[in-house]
Amino acid sequence: MSDIAAYIRQAAENAKAAFYELAAADTRSKNAALLHMAEGLLQQQDAILAANAEDMAAAREKNLDAPMLDRLLLTEKTVQGMAEGLRQIAALPDPVGEMDEFRTQPSGIQLGKMRMPLGVIGIIYESRPNVTIDAAALCLKSGNACLLRGGSEAIRSNKAIAAVIYAGLRAAGLPEHAVHLITETDRAGVGAMLQLPELIDVIIPRGGKGLVARISAEARVPVIKHLDGVCHVYVDSDADADMALKIAFNAKTGRYGACNSMETLLVHQDRAAELLPRFQAAYAEKEVELRGCARTQALLGEAVVPATEEDWSAEYLGPVLAVKVVADMDEAIAHINHYGSHHTDSIVTADYARAQQFLRRVDSASVMVNASTRFADGFEYGLGAEIGISTDKIHVRGPVGLQGLTSQKWVVFGHGEVRV
Repeated sequence: MSDIAAYIRQAAENAKAAFYELAAADTRSKNAALLHMAEGLLQQQDAILAANAEDMAAAREKNLDAPMLDRLLLTEKTVQGMAEGLRQIAALPDPVGEMDEFRTQPSGIQLGKMRMPLGVIGIIYESRPNVTIDAAALCLKSGNACLLRGGSEAIRSNKAIAAVIYAGLRAAGLPEHAVHLITETDRAGVGAMLQLPELIDVIIPRGGKGLVARISAEARVPVIKHLDGVCHVYVDSDADADMALKIAFNAKTGRYGACNSMETLLVHQDRAAELLPRFQAAYAEKEVELRGCARTQALLGEAVVPATEEDWSAEYLGPVLAVKVVADMDEAIAHINHYGSHHTDSIVTADYARAQQFLRRVDSASVMVNASTRFADGFEYGLGAEIGISTDKIHVRGPVGLQGLTSQKWVVFGHGEVRV
């Protein structure tokens, strides 16, 4: 066994032992740890930002692209937001031990379901140092131990944040190995994590399509994932023009590097001549490049680059937008289900019946009516934070918060009954 594989196995064994201890921890202790961490982030803000500045400088020297730099950057506002996220998670109900669906059987036994942690969760992520605290907090509150394996580009930031996490666990009397930052950044460490189903119960990847695809292909451990975020906004025939402009503008330009940003705008043919010039003018102010279908080109001329087949399934993560004129909602839905990534899609309409049809027929983890796709986020959904967004259909779908990090087991209460 290599040194890296041995290191990962030891970390996983420690996490498994900590999980059994953490599973018995009460809500008060877990919340105390979270609040200590929130205070620690603010107290150590200067040290965290200094470490992040070193990561940013090294990333620029390596010529990392703009979306990667955007995800890597921490500011005072981000650190304060991370602390607020911890407080929100502490204020949320503890899902562990919740029981429901109780009923009495003819035999006399009573049975129901109890919500329990998944176990040891491995989170493999790139760039985003805020994932370190968000993932640790959500795992802790839901009773799970976690192994955090961030990218080498964020190692200084992650270490500074992890120091705050460990201090919070110690202050609350919880096992420090309940959270373990993997400090070995060799890629062999990722491979080692994927081959430990006896110690790691689930893997959650957060990163580029290449990373997620590799993990999905190689893992012997169950994976909760999404590969990419090809999100759409469809503007229906009776959409309010100002509302459509506001939503489509925010969905694209709110933050280019986010997986919930719109990558394709679909416009009903009855509104295209009216609305597309307005959309184009707004996007031009942000220097967004438009790649359009033939009908879009006919309306906007040289302001549009001809779209290729690849553009309809592209996740640009930058100031580029695909635009298509569609005949009706049926064509829009067919386009979304064919080219989209089943992440988040929105309709702008005043027609309640069509809105309901859109909600039922679009096969995505989040489907919205008259709202920006940028709302597909654990914080905005009231989860406190999210550990990722799942486009899978089994176990959990959409932003993964506390409940998504638990499963249920059957519990039975008897009064001496025996089976005849």
